[in-house]
Parts: sequence; structure tokens; C-alpha cells
Amino acid sequence: MTTLRNTSPQRIAEPGVGTLELWPVPTTEHLLCEILRDLFEYHWQDITFGPLLQGAAWELRTDCPPHNVVLHDGYLTIDFGRMHVHLCIGAHRGDPDCPTDPTLARQRRTARAEFFRRVNRDGTPDTWGFRMFNGQGDQQITILFPNPFVSEEQQFYDTPRWERLKLWDQIRKRYLELESEIFDRSGRRMLYP
Repeated sequence: MTTLRNTSPQRIAEPGVGTLELWPVPTTEHLLCEILRDLFEYHWQDITFGPLLQGAAWELRTDCPPHNVVLHDGYLTIDFGRMHVHLCIGAHRGDPDCPTDPTLARQRRTARAEFFRRVNRDGTPDTWGFRMFNGQGDQQITILFPNPFVSEEQQFYDTPRWERLKLWDQIRKRYLELESEIFDRSGRRMLYP
């Protein structure tokens, strides 16, 4: 198990998203593979995943654990049977008979990864997750953790269900060596930017 010991988040304003607190993650193949395996193999039933881009949000869930998670030529493939995800998290060389151009390989590979929480306009957190970006700055994936304000069926709760922060608390403890904090439980609802 890898811990990052990075306790101080960076705070940024991201257009169209709002204020984010970020805990950067080193983009080593080993660490990204560990985090993604942890989330998809052990918490598949809790997470929502897909790229969240300006103009498109792919918020996907699966009804089963992955059949297989394989790392080959820098790509981690998470195979659910009828669908799969490929994420370039390591050195990618391509086929020996047709090698990948090194510039393109750098563009494809994860160059930035981070745990995050969004702080809405009332100053309290309302979204928690993990995301990765390639060498060109394009988002590869966002993984959203269970939200205390919204049910799995995307219905807003009348009162927050703080037990839904269990995965966020576990991930903070495991990878950041951070205990749960009151700030994560200070909000009353989800607010959009």
C-alpha cells in the first residue's frame, strides 16, 4: 500500500466547476494501477465514473465487478464483460512492428492525477472523487465517490446521509494518511456553480 503523506490540499477555481481542493498524486504506473484497482475491484458498487468535460458528463455505474483488470503496454484495461475502459497510465510503446511515436505516447499517458473535493458557493464541500488527465491536459477519467446529498438513483436527500462519505474517509486514510474531518460534513445540500 502506498501513502502519499500530502495533507495540504491545493485550492483552485476551475471554470464551470467551481472551487476545488486537490491532493496531487504522483503519476507512476504502480501507484495509479494500485488506486484504480482498489476503486474498481473493491468499490465498484459505490463509484460513478467517466470523463466529466465542459459540455459532456459521462456518469457511468456498473452492476458487476470487473471480470479482469490487466496492465499491458502502459494501458490499464478494466473489463466488465460487455464494456471495458482503457487508461494509459504507464510507458506505452505500441506494437514492435509499428511503434508508437514517443510524442504521442507522452500525450496519451497520465500526466496529472488528484483526489479532490468540490467546495460549493456556500463554502462547504459537496462532491468528492479522483481524476486523471493525459499529457495534453485532456481528462481521462473522473471517479465520483458516494455523495451524502444524492442517492444512487440521483435523487436529492432532504437531509445529508453522512455514512455515504465512508469511501472518501477510507481513501483519505489509506492514500493521504488523513483522518475524516468535520469540514466534509459541514454542508447541507449540493449547489451548482
